[in-house]
Amino acid sequence: MKKIDKGVQKTWEKYKYVALVILAGLALLLWPDRQEPSRQAPSAQPLSAEELQKDMEEVLGKIAGVGQVQVLLTVEADGERQLAQNTELRYSGDTASPEKYERTSEIGMKDGINGDEPMIIRTLYPTYRGALIVCQGGDSADVKLAVTAAVTSLTGLSSDRVTVAKWQ
Repeated sequence: MKKIDKGVQKTWEKYKYVALVILAGLALLLWPDRQEPSRQAPSAQPLSAEELQKDMEEVLGKIAGVGQVQVLLTVEADGERQLAQNTELRYSGDTASPEKYERTSEIGMKDGINGDEPMIIRTLYPTYRGALIVCQGGDSADVKLAVTAAVTSLTGLSSDRVTVAKWQ
């Protein structure tokens, strides 16, 4: 028995720091996360065409020489979100020729900031056909270039689908 005690004591002396580091790591892993909900980053949600137009009008109006501005976007396809679904198929009768099929489907949920939220598996953003921007500085080549560059980067449109015109 004394031999075993000496062996354990010898092993403990040799590996006590390793064991303490492992225990400290486990304690940190198990420590509860007490983040406030306001500190968590909001999930990225695509803007509707109307929201994007308003945001673009606000931002484009701050570009030097633009002045008063109005934006019109034509939408080719609205954005959508595809939700995760749990689907179950049940049938009765022979497996070769079942008599009755029954399919049930429910949306997959996850824990979120405000309770359960649907699980989004794919987000399709809106695509645009073209943009018309009417602004007070629309007759200046520098303003047209700056506005066109901003609109193409925000919408994904090519520059030939963006028109900048002078405000009356």
